[in-house]
Amino acid sequence: MRIHFIAIGGSTMHSLALAMHRLGHLVSGSDDTIYEPSSSNLKAAGIHPELIGWFPEKINTTLDVVVLGMHARKDNPELVRAQELGLLVQSYPEFIAARSQDKTRVVVAGSHGKTTITSMVLHVLQYHAIETDFMVGAQIKSIKNTLSITEESNFILLEGDEYLSSPIDLRPKFLWYQPNIALISGIGWDHVNVFPTFDIYVEQFNRFIFSIPAGGVLLYNAEDEVLKSLVETHPHPIKKIPYQTPQHFTQSGVTYLDTPEGSLPLSIFGTHNLLNLAGAQWIAQLMGVDASDFYEAIPSFKGASKRLECIAKGDTAFLYRDFAHAPSKVKATVDAVRKQFKNHRICLCLELHTFSSLDPEFINQYAHTLDQGDETIVFYDQEALKIKNKKPIEKTHIQKAFQQTDLHVYNDAAQLMDLLLQKEYHNEVLVMMSSGSFGGLDWEILQKHIVVF
Repeated sequence: MRIHFIAIGGSTMHSLALAMHRLGHLVSGSDDTIYEPSSSNLKAAGIHPELIGWFPEKINTTLDVVVLGMHARKDNPELVRAQELGLLVQSYPEFIAARSQDKTRVVVAGSHGKTTITSMVLHVLQYHAIETDFMVGAQIKSIKNTLSITEESNFILLEGDEYLSSPIDLRPKFLWYQPNIALISGIGWDHVNVFPTFDIYVEQFNRFIFSIPAGGVLLYNAEDEVLKSLVETHPHPIKKIPYQTPQHFTQSGVTYLDTPEGSLPLSIFGTHNLLNLAGAQWIAQLMGVDASDFYEAIPSFKGASKRLECIAKGDTAFLYRDFAHAPSKVKATVDAVRKQFKNHRICLCLELHTFSSLDPEFINQYAHTLDQGDETIVFYDQEALKIKNKKPIEKTHIQKAFQQTDLHVYNDAAQLMDLLLQKEYHNEVLVMMSSGSFGGLDWEILQKHIVVF
């Protein structure tokens, strides 16, 4: 096939382009910006656009399909040209779904934890040399790619996102997949820019459940009351399997999982990660991995990139980086760190970066999420406000929303960096939470500073 990717530089878009290239398809693409590692990966495969920008002349009737990324706009000149020519235009979830109809589709959904659960399952499968097609939202240390599609695999494991499919397809991505096996990890209001009320947001998961073919299987976190109520009263004729936090204990800073085969030391910690593990075990079982093989593999799972990832460690100090941005994610991360490091001082630093977190009304959802920190910092980038067409937010408004009078609020990246480098991290854990970059923070310098202590 001849496939053209509009916005080829996106994380999943470029991974999908690479996968199609490996299968022998003729791949082209365009984008107005391409960051690392997408740029290097596309160059290595020989499919990086020669010029940055949009070029309608690339669109012609020889193309079999145009894959449209969310980064593009509805008036994108290449998209307009494709529509004028009557070409097949698909979002990337629609494209993946079309190539997975003959496979057993396994989809991990939820407001939080879906990347980690998907990563856990992939780690276990790889440990036992079991091949599967997959798409995951973050890099896993033990796996080179974030997406793989082959012609041979009988299964495809997909991280299912509730966000919109493309600028011209406003359905949530996960509605395309119609999973035979599905999991929902929890429901916590997010993406307020497209789901303006909690009820509208929950409705997307109701639609996802209906998208499971009759007779399919739904695994769900029974400790999430909203999710539990939705699933257990749902009329769709599918098999419903709840999961809960497994038995465990912590000793000398290590979390151990209680199993019939003894106590297993884990590289991860936190109640939310133990819940993720329980869900991953069910998925692995339904994909053919028995409990004994799962227990053998899971202790070596160290987490997905930027998911409560320890990136620096001194004698008594730790630096963690976490993708947490929605209130439920922030709270889960904070709770996990507090329970794991009971005798350490905890410094929490959160960047407000997403559309939701920068919304003056939604920001109230963050109330008390940082309460368990000994020192708490919130950062927001003025440039991010401009890019998202948001009005300036007063620091006092943020303090009021978090309901913490001792909350330190910064909107200057240099000042934040100065503060972090002035601190002495004796018996302290610094947790940096964001889906952004803290205004271009120099991680290497901060890591070196932490290691000193």
